[in-house]
Amino acid sequence: MSTYKWLVTGASAGLGAQIALAALSAGHSVIATARNVSKARSTCPKIEGLGGSWLELDVTSIETESIIAKAVKEERVNVIVNNAGYALEGPLEALSLDQIRREFDTNVFGAFAVMKGCIPTFRERLNGTIVNISSTAGICPLPSLSAYAASKFALEGMSEALYDELAPFDIRVLLVEPGAYRTDFITALQSNEIMAPYVGTAADNVSRKFRAMHGKQGGDPAKAAIAIIEAVTGEGKGKDVKGHLRLVLGKDAVARVLARTEQFAQNVEGLRHISEWAVFPDGE
Repeated sequence: MSTYKWLVTGASAGLGAQIALAALSAGHSVIATARNVSKARSTCPKIEGLGGSWLELDVTSIETESIIAKAVKEERVNVIVNNAGYALEGPLEALSLDQIRREFDTNVFGAFAVMKGCIPTFRERLNGTIVNISSTAGICPLPSLSAYAASKFALEGMSEALYDELAPFDIRVLLVEPGAYRTDFITALQSNEIMAPYVGTAADNVSRKFRAMHGKQGGDPAKAAIAIIEAVTGEGKGKDVKGHLRLVLGKDAVARVLARTEQFAQNVEGLRHISEWAVFPDGE
């Protein structure tokens, strides 16, 4: 069995911790990152117990690119998992621009800095895998999560472009789109109180539904982590999946994404008469 050296950002809890633990359990080496390593050691002691190591990293730091570059080069990392991120909740008009910028600093610019740190060495080696943890919100956005969805849309666009951009150097990009998983995602939401005009609207309903489902989500984060590991290594259920960019995770996610692709096609067809009219006549 081939072994890999993983670096997982935001690995102190949730899916990030599960990915680190699954990789270690499969016999791989892992560098887990967290903003506060002391706290991470106490909340997730199994990572070091299984032979993993911690690296202090705040992906919003101006030093992120150089920290990642050093780790990839010196520690022979060949799989990067961009997992660090969080969700900002609330109607757009209730969110401050500062809140939105902070979310993009973590979810978008933090991920970009990590990728810029690893790509040069991956390219020189002609080997490497970048796993970007997106969300079904990156394809199927929900009311009250517009800022979060926008950040994931940005990550989706970057991943799609990089999939072909990095292929000549044998650098693989895997875009993971989880649905509802039983992690601390909901309790970690940075929420703004629903403004009075929005009470009873779609934004309010989504917020209430999110809180009602906490602890009842159908997605098993341990299985999700194993699925990601196997999709990267090509083992188990991951056999022969390397030609695919997207890994949609969860029954709910598959249903939502398929429905959205159908809606998209219907939208294009429904306005096709306008779209195809807005061109120069043939031959001009």
